[in-house]
Amino acid sequence: MQRTRIAHALLATTVLAALAACGAGSNHRTDEALGSKAALAPVRKKTTVVRGLPGMPPVLNPKDVYAADRPNRLSPVVRDFPSRVYVPNTNSNTVSVIDPRTYEVIETIPVGAQPQHVVPSWDMKTLWVNNDRGNTLTPIDPKTGKAGKTVDVHDPYNLYFTPNGKYAIVMASLDRELVFRDAHTMKREKTVPVSCYGVNHADFSLDGRYFIVSCEFSGELLKVDTEKMKVIGQQKLPFHGAMPQDVKISPDGKKFYIADMMADGVWILDGDKFTKPAFLPTGKGCHGLYVSRDSREMYISNRGEGSISVFDFAENKVTKKWHLPDGGSPDMGGVSADGKVLWLSGRYNSEVYAIDTHTGKQLARIKVGSGPHGLAVYPQPGRYSLGHTGIFR
Repeated sequence: MQRTRIAHALLATTVLAALAACGAGSNHRTDEALGSKAALAPVRKKTTVVRGLPGMPPVLNPKDVYAADRPNRLSPVVRDFPSRVYVPNTNSNTVSVIDPRTYEVIETIPVGAQPQHVVPSWDMKTLWVNNDRGNTLTPIDPKTGKAGKTVDVHDPYNLYFTPNGKYAIVMASLDRELVFRDAHTMKREKTVPVSCYGVNHADFSLDGRYFIVSCEFSGELLKVDTEKMKVIGQQKLPFHGAMPQDVKISPDGKKFYIADMMADGVWILDGDKFTKPAFLPTGKGCHGLYVSRDSREMYISNRGEGSISVFDFAENKVTKKWHLPDGGSPDMGGVSADGKVLWLSGRYNSEVYAIDTHTGKQLARIKVGSGPHGLAVYPQPGRYSLGHTGIFR
């Protein structure tokens, strides 16, 4: 009996030990499995943080400057504004207002002498008409379409805004100055004299810390430190008689494109290094540059031959060219909020063109005043405006 008890005890101990061993093995395998899962878990990619200009809204996508400009992605600030096309008629001293749904001029607003561009303010609440020879800015309320009291500003050929919304930058072409003004009151804060002739267009780097300016009459480019409000680079384009016009940055922020109406093409510049640019032929009188809503293409107006070249960023080449029926003089403009229509002024034909961005077909040709120039399509997607006829981020 005693032996039986001892045998049973030994058997129980053996069984318990075996069970313990099995349990230990099971836990060990479970730990291995958990460890394996942990080892195979996806590693979080490092997020690239752009150290932008102080006060500037964060960059949404370091690989796409235009990430905020997708079709119909309207800010709450502009969502209730009626869709309109505002056309400054330089020789008529008026702004023609077009309803894009009917392709008809629904109003003509008298403004100052030689209106050159219609420019959305940084906060997108106001459209500023640049009356260059009138030495004034005329504000238009895009919600009501009504013009307000003019503001005295000398030689406002074109107008931009620093990415942090602190300053307006007047391109004083004839005065040969870049004038930094309060973005709301337009009070002069700092004047930066330049040695080139005809400052007119610009665009900002991805981080907003500098901008590139074209000098039309001396064929030069400037690089300006935004925060210091100081010219930090200057170069002459390598083409005799160069006349640089519009400026646009690539979606990845690595290159700047500068239209040249005498070289008949686009200069491609490394903005950071500010070295000698490469050249891409596009067409006679290359003038305006407009990025598609998907950031894949850029529409290039060739004013001297009545055509639009379509540049593919990924392929780094012109892939299509659209010719306006009966010719024309496509100049400045913008893309509709849904991205389906490219609007351009016909500078020497007193008309405006509406072009299908998918087919290149002319949808409408609308008569306006004399010398239509920097028209603004409004509203457009984006969080804030950097100026000109609508550069949004």
